[in-house]
Amino acid sequence: YKEEDFLEVIREVTQGRGVDVILDMVGGDYLPREIKSLAEDGRLVLIAFLRGSKGQVDLADLMRRRLTITGSTLRPRSPGFKGEIAQRLQERIWPLLDQKLIQPVIHQTFPLQHAALAHELMESSTHTGKIILTVGPS
Repeated sequence: YKEEDFLEVIREVTQGRGVDVILDMVGGDYLPREIKSLAEDGRLVLIAFLRGSKGQVDLADLMRRRLTITGSTLRPRSPGFKGEIAQRLQERIWPLLDQKLIQPVIHQTFPLQHAALAHELMESSTHTGKIILTVGPS
């Protein structure tokens, strides 16, 4: 997606409000579009930086809309700490997913035998949302 198309999708899905939280694994040149996608008081959490660890941010926009940017990585954390996070996710987040109170954005689903096509799509960076591989009958 071009940036304006990406932002239009976000506006449409959120009825113009923007998203509350973004978990960003991309970083780099994605930062400006993600910041534009946030709702007021929104949060951007950087968890990886596949497109680089540096990006430009409009600080005035951050201040005016009361946005929060933070980052974290689990790599150096202990297995026990990671286990606690997994348990809390299961207790607090999975029920919200089951009740459809929060939902991931799914771009496209592929049967496992078409994993190469799914990977091509992922490498093209023309998608917004998750690419899912399914196992078994569809």
